[in-house]
Amino acid sequence: MTMITTTDQLEQAVAALSQSDFVTVDTEFIRETTFWPELCVIQLASPDHTAIVDALAPGLDLAAFFKLMADEKIVKVFHAARQDIEIIFHLGNLIPHPVFDTQVAAMVCGFGDAIAYDQLVQRVVGAQIDKSSRFTDWRRRPLSEKQLDYALADVTHLRDIYLHLKASLEEEGRTDWVLDEMKILTARETYDMHPDDAWKRLKMRLRKPVELAVLRSVAAWREREARERNVPRGRVLKDDAIYEIAQQQPRDAEAMSRLRTIPKGWERSSMATGLLNAVNLALDLPKEDMPRLPKSVQSPEGAGAAAELLKVLLRLVTEEHGVAAKVVATSDEIDRIAAEGDVEDIPALQGWRREVFGEKALQLINGALCLKFENKKIRAVAWPAE
Repeated sequence: MTMITTTDQLEQAVAALSQSDFVTVDTEFIRETTFWPELCVIQLASPDHTAIVDALAPGLDLAAFFKLMADEKIVKVFHAARQDIEIIFHLGNLIPHPVFDTQVAAMVCGFGDAIAYDQLVQRVVGAQIDKSSRFTDWRRRPLSEKQLDYALADVTHLRDIYLHLKASLEEEGRTDWVLDEMKILTARETYDMHPDDAWKRLKMRLRKPVELAVLRSVAAWREREARERNVPRGRVLKDDAIYEIAQQQPRDAEAMSRLRTIPKGWERSSMATGLLNAVNLALDLPKEDMPRLPKSVQSPEGAGAAAELLKVLLRLVTEEHGVAAKVVATSDEIDRIAAEGDVEDIPALQGWRREVFGEKALQLINGALCLKFENKKIRAVAWPAE
């Protein structure tokens, strides 16, 4: 297999691939030492054509590839699409559309939670993928035939998987279930997080509004610094350091030097100046502008037991419908239903999920449904019995 290394070759390949109503897509990238993933290889396949693109080739213009990703007439098929779409969004400033994620579709079709690509290939196609090239450094050139074959297998088997899952969804009347998930996957806000929202990635128990103010300001500073320098967030400042800074609130280099999570001497660096500015900006906020701490909701008595029953119900209905539990309701959603009942912003109580599980879940916690053990099996039955 010869890699595409010129713009003319890429344009010719895209012209051939565009004759199909779908194209399978995968990327190989490196991101261990950078904030943004470094795109190294692009793999593409349609029913009649395949292409493997050297994204690092000097002078290569990826405009034809981005045009293909934006073509509304062609379904772009990925497996576990989020990171691939993130790369396309960052480099091409676009979200591929329409998109079909075979990992999501496989969950809807009963293949379990977040099934890996090689397992899906084995179960649908009956082929074994040689994973010995899995940890390839995709920046190194030349790539061996074995490495190229491994990369291309990520899109050639995907063609058969897509057709199989698409047919299964149509047969079961579940195509709309997957389309609902694709709306989230192709939403711009999924990938375009503002630095001021970076604090939402962090999990910390905060006791005071001023701590939250510092946390938000420092997290935003770190996000901007990491993006500008193109380094991982942890290379700028570790999460633990942000937590300690939020609690200790150092206003100057001397105070920062006393923190356990700050390396010795770092407080005198140019980065420390920016960090201290972020801290002081938060500390100088007027009291009325301080952020409010999220209210902690006290779960009512019996909510824990109700959640356990709901988990049993979830297992029953997902086994009945042949769909992965993870795609129907999360543990957090179960806990909220048990504690709060019918809440509008819970996905498990919306759309097809409500039809499959949500309504029964509400009936269970309201006493209109019960779980019955009969003939060595658990069943959900109406209560009181009709």
